[in-house]
Amino acid sequence: MSAPGDVIGGRFELVDRLGSGGMGTVWRALDRALHREVAVKEVRSAAGRDDPEFRRVLRERVLREARAQARISHPNVVTIHHIVDEGEHPWLVMELLPGHSLDQRLEQGPLSPAEAARTGREVLAGLRAAHAAGIRHRDVKPANVLMRADGSAVLTDFGIAALQDAASLTMTGEVIGTPEYLAPERIRGADLPASDLWSLGMMLYVCVEGVSPMRRATTLATLAAVLDEPVPAPRRAGPLAAVLAELLVRDPAARPAAERLDRLLAAVAEGTGRAVPPEPTRLDRAPGSPPDASPVSGRPPSAGRFGPPPSPPPPGPAPRPDQPAPAPAATPPPTSVPFPPHETTPRDALPTLGPLNGGGPHETGPDRRRKATALAAAAAVTALALLGIGGHALFAPGAGGRTDGKGTASPTISVVSTSPGSPSATPTPGSTGTPSTGPVPTPGTTAGTAGAPGATDTPAGMPPSTPAAIVPGGDDPAPGAGRWIAQLYSEPESTGTAVRDQRLAAIHATAPEARVLRSRDYASLKPGYWVVYAPGPFADGRAALTFCAQKGRTTANECIGRYLSNDQGDYAYQCTPPADSPGGRCRHS
Repeated sequence: MSAPGDVIGGRFELVDRLGSGGMGTVWRALDRALHREVAVKEVRSAAGRDDPEFRRVLRERVLREARAQARISHPNVVTIHHIVDEGEHPWLVMELLPGHSLDQRLEQGPLSPAEAARTGREVLAGLRAAHAAGIRHRDVKPANVLMRADGSAVLTDFGIAALQDAASLTMTGEVIGTPEYLAPERIRGADLPASDLWSLGMMLYVCVEGVSPMRRATTLATLAAVLDEPVPAPRRAGPLAAVLAELLVRDPAARPAAERLDRLLAAVAEGTGRAVPPEPTRLDRAPGSPPDASPVSGRPPSAGRFGPPPSPPPPGPAPRPDQPAPAPAATPPPTSVPFPPHETTPRDALPTLGPLNGGGPHETGPDRRRKATALAAAAAVTALALLGIGGHALFAPGAGGRTDGKGTASPTISVVSTSPGSPSATPTPGSTGTPSTGPVPTPGTTAGTAGAPGATDTPAGMPPSTPAAIVPGGDDPAPGAGRWIAQLYSEPESTGTAVRDQRLAAIHATAPEARVLRSRDYASLKPGYWVVYAPGPFADGRAALTFCAQKGRTTANECIGRYLSNDQGDYAYQCTPPADSPGGRCRHS
């Protein structure tokens, strides 16, 4: 057991303990070579996890943390000086910052919207530097943000950062992070830079409201809430509510780009942001999220992005496996986020993780809902162990964590999916997907290779020169031609062609005209997705919605009109249901 006075690596003398957690201890130490104080993180296996394989993985994670942080040189990212890899466990040597953690600051009360926006911009700057280096933080939360004496924020604890060019070091199917800050797509298996932005949004929510909106009594309940419950409307956020509305959408592709987010936060920090009325409304659901057949809490539906304060919801209708998700709306001005007028019916959670044939496509009611929620929760999580201590431990004043406004620290956890190979249900140019177990041949196609991102199935008989964007289903207009389509679903390319084919087969049951394109082949779509769509022709977006209504696809989770072209400016042309009173931009000018 380490004690004050011990010398690590012949150089770093332990002075006093600053804090400890499930995976180790942080010490104030004296660097004898450079005569300066540093923070030294001693990483030990948690109780009951002392098996050789776990120690090996833990050591690799610590080395990865050092390498990850060493790749980033930025004033809003804590500096790592050295690593000592000797004895039973490794040690990380980092800069010791005078001040306190954001977690400790929040113990004194919430931040003003302007303060939160300033802090958010600095954390975002650190994240942008990390993302530029190919690193995702994966555990953005108040405990991992340090506040310097001058009030500036520093992002720390990259112990679970994922290097995009490094092999995964998680156990099979494992997901790591702090439950209430995890992005929905991360629980489902996807790992995207946009997931850090969801976590940043949750952190900003906690900063202004003083409570964690998704935290529940157990880890499993918390993860289920992240997947399945509306985010309560913020009451103290003022102009920051518009930013939260853009960040806390379950479709990662619909979240703002970092550059735009910085402008939005700057407007709030400088006092030029516009407040959003605090009436209880709901967050936009991610692509693939099902519509509510009835209000979750028994309250009447209300328009908007946020939902009412959470209460234990009774089982409601479940999602249909063939539902798509809405694409992001037209880009609003940096200072405000319009709430789509068409959203008059609250929409429920993301699609479940069950197989596509787990229930009939039109099955509804409490039984279906209970089945769906159980599948989503079971496939999402089993808590394994606490991982690491919050960044506040790097501060001389000591430790103290709080993320729910009640003095209780939120642990970082490891989560094991019961379906380790399951792809994420993350969306796209407008949607999320549901994992499936294998390829389902579709008319006119050659089955692709499961799990081969970017593989293209081309219609039978089509020449190799046919653009890869047009996948199953016969003749289609030239890929570059500007035209309206009815987007029925979208699936990340990273989930592979097997998932794509099964999704398409399910949609063919109600829309046999459906085919698939690859979003990267069109400038008006966000790259990285398979888009299931009906080609029309449609005169405008409203005509596409009318087509969908005739197929029984009447919600933004099931259909949106999209303008397909090679002009990036056409991204804004997205038309959302209902067909008789559509929202968004439905005519191309």
